[in-house]
Amino acid sequence: MDTPLNNDSNFESDLHEHFTFIVEKGQQPIRIDKYLMNFIENATRSKIQTAAKNGGILVNNIAVKSNYKVRPNDHIRVLFHHPTYEQLLQPENIPLNIVYEDDSVIVVNKPAGMVVHPGHGNYSGTLINALIYHFEHLPKNSNDRPGLVHRIDKDTSGLLVVAKTEHAMNHLAKQFFDKSSEREYVALVWGHIDEEQGTVEGAIGRHPKNRLQNTVFMGEDAEKGKPAVTHYKVLERLGYVTLVSCKLETGRTHQIRVHMKHIGHTLFNDERYGGNVILKGTTFSKYKQFVDNCFNVLPRQALHAKTLGFEHPETGKFMRFSANLPQDMVTCIDKWRHYAKHTDL
Repeated sequence: MDTPLNNDSNFESDLHEHFTFIVEKGQQPIRIDKYLMNFIENATRSKIQTAAKNGGILVNNIAVKSNYKVRPNDHIRVLFHHPTYEQLLQPENIPLNIVYEDDSVIVVNKPAGMVVHPGHGNYSGTLINALIYHFEHLPKNSNDRPGLVHRIDKDTSGLLVVAKTEHAMNHLAKQFFDKSSEREYVALVWGHIDEEQGTVEGAIGRHPKNRLQNTVFMGEDAEKGKPAVTHYKVLERLGYVTLVSCKLETGRTHQIRVHMKHIGHTLFNDERYGGNVILKGTTFSKYKQFVDNCFNVLPRQALHAKTLGFEHPETGKFMRFSANLPQDMVTCIDKWRHYAKHTDL
């Protein structure tokens, strides 16, 4: 039996809200523990079930069991005994590469290896720790994260916009939601792409067998993920790899990495998605040595958020910023360029 919250009790006094969701209109009935696993990063089913047992899964302000079937427009709140990472945030004197700053916005060029916000296993050294050291009174987004409008993966380099005021936060968030912002990435992917350009459309959700990965759900399964669209264009063919530009229409977690893998072109050295082994090429030991050298100079997925465009929240003027490829990607691409030029492929 689902129990309403007793407003007179201290039910929530030792619980902290970590997540809140509104179930989308087309959602089919599905157990709430399964539903939440697709939306909460690093969540395990047992962790969600424990939260439900403790009265920490609320639907429309009523505590439910883990076998509750979600329905469209349900308002879900997830509470745990421990505070959120955001509530424990400490300022840290970490240098930032600021591309642009005014009274409303900051554009940062994030290095590969820096996590954007605290989370499971990453409690310090994040972009947010740096931001709250360098800037006071940043507005908080719906997840209590100061200044954040969007994010990029830890091992992806490139541009992010940060809001300095509530108005800027709301204005920019709406642009990302309405898909009017501009985001272009450069990626090195395995394989020879024949077409000059193309579009990948496929709903993205948590992989049913590998919780660390997302995957594409098509057809009747599409409801298991969120709609996602990526436009790609070939920049340069380099034998067994291809340099591409990817423009995001949506911004799902690992979107480019998942979509490019889906069409058979996994990102070069993307360990999580299987790009850290030889996927194309020859069996010669010299080739293996060459690829290993490339992995060593670029010890991460070959992905860089190169261009970011948005309408300024105050002036209404469209602003576009660009960040050159970092040295690790430049070196790796040069190696492939040299290989392709001097090898009979």
